[in-house]
Amino acid sequence: MTLRTLDSLGPLEGKRVIVRCDLNVPLRDGVITDDGRVRASLPTLNALLNAGARVVVTSHLGRPDGAPDPQYSLAPVAQRLSELLGKPVAFARDTVGESAHDAVDSLEDGGIVVLENLRFNAGETAKDDAVRGAFAAQLAELGDVLVSDGFGVVHRKQASVYDLAQLLPSAAGLLIATELDVLDKLTENPERPYAVVLGGSKVSDKLGVISHLLPRVDRILVGGGMLFTFLKAQGYEVASSLLEEDQLETVRGYIAEAAERGVELVLPTDVVVAEKFAADAAHEVVAADAIESTSFGASGIGLDIGPETAARFADVVRSSKTVFWNGPMGVFEFAAFAGGTKAVAQALTEVDGLSVVGGGDSAAAVRQLGFADDRFGHISTGGGASLEFLEGKRLPGLEVLGWA
Repeated sequence: MTLRTLDSLGPLEGKRVIVRCDLNVPLRDGVITDDGRVRASLPTLNALLNAGARVVVTSHLGRPDGAPDPQYSLAPVAQRLSELLGKPVAFARDTVGESAHDAVDSLEDGGIVVLENLRFNAGETAKDDAVRGAFAAQLAELGDVLVSDGFGVVHRKQASVYDLAQLLPSAAGLLIATELDVLDKLTENPERPYAVVLGGSKVSDKLGVISHLLPRVDRILVGGGMLFTFLKAQGYEVASSLLEEDQLETVRGYIAEAAERGVELVLPTDVVVAEKFAADAAHEVVAADAIESTSFGASGIGLDIGPETAARFADVVRSSKTVFWNGPMGVFEFAAFAGGTKAVAQALTEVDGLSVVGGGDSAAAVRQLGFADDRFGHISTGGGASLEFLEGKRLPGLEVLGWA
């Protein structure tokens, strides 16, 4: 089976089209700090509006635990969407209640409304199929067809992603189609050399993707908090740095498998070690095999890859034809420990081939560090979904759209 796309839905003029977006943006005091996911939804929304559809936008934001919580309201998102679309965007104060019905009933052809946060309703994420299905049935009353375009949630079996797609004629939006096209290039005959850069805090979050990609890639670069488990697996002391003791044997297995397969495993040769976890913490650069030799001794905390490693990683990235990056190299939120992440991001902009930023913290990092989206081949909107796809897992939100 192949993915159902917008064309499969036929003429949409005058139809109520529910669009499941992923507008889960970061907010600070009610202000959006990164509107990347809102902008990523525009191609699909504009296509539907231009077709004369009556567009009903749904999304989650944060984790409000199944009840209304003002700090997770989608009102700021509706406002930003209006600015980006250059037209009024109505906002319903609930998801399936009176306000939602009134707002949808008031739509004209080419009009658009954003419904309040899906997760203000416990049915959206319920484990019980019947509870989830009942909420999906309430959502279905508001639309004639469903366009699923929230790639960041396709790995979740949730009411608006999975159950609703079985109640209404459904298809994938342009964003999901684009994401799948890029991810397909990362798994089927990628141009070589093919490098994967992995960071973030935990090895355990990346076990599946490491295992699945080892037979497929030429180079794996490891940074972020997870690097210390790799160093410890090689017998080095890591002071008080983040360490997953229970993953040491697994990591040793990956190191051995990489060597056996001829995969270049690039590990840090130097590290930035800090006195404590703080933006203004005293810090020193030290060799990766001598972390406890700093003046902080065994209490030191590794918070970034060192400059020598950053330069090496950048060289490897630049000389690759296909690069997938998921996870920052250090605590990029603190300027003193953003050097490694910035070096990798810069190198990705210089790749003569396909460069993919794997969503989540990586996407937030490149934007916070001042890189424009168009300097990369692709910035994914789905961190977890991208990883699960690359792990070879079945994604319910795609399977229900015909993807097999």
